[in-house]
Amino acid sequence: MLIVASAAAAQTAPPRPAGSTRTDLQRHDLGIAGREVLQARVDFAPGASFPAHKHPGEEIIYVLEGTLEYQVEGNPPVTLKAGNVLFVPAETAHAATNVGPGNGSELATYILEKGKPLTVFVK
Repeated sequence: MLIVASAAAAQTAPPRPAGSTRTDLQRHDLGIAGREVLQARVDFAPGASFPAHKHPGEEIIYVLEGTLEYQVEGNPPVTLKAGNVLFVPAETAHAATNVGPGNGSELATYILEKGKPLTVFVK
């Protein structure tokens, strides 16, 4: 089952999982036809998780604070701390959990296909 979430579909999309917030910092068209970049800060309360989902493009993650565990489809879980990075290929299911005692945050940079929802939740 797929559940789609995007800014445009906010009225019909399920609410963001409890304990996580996304702050969009910038969004621009790229010099590649049909592509755009979105950069956002994602914050996680202690113990908060973001369930399995995918994006219509690549995601480059830089951990700003805390200890976050990522499960990327086809790979064992990886635990990252502030200063660590992770690359998630386009259309690859992945999930994140704050496994540290305090807040966690990441800088997420998405290289996206224009016109598609940013997030598709997967079960």
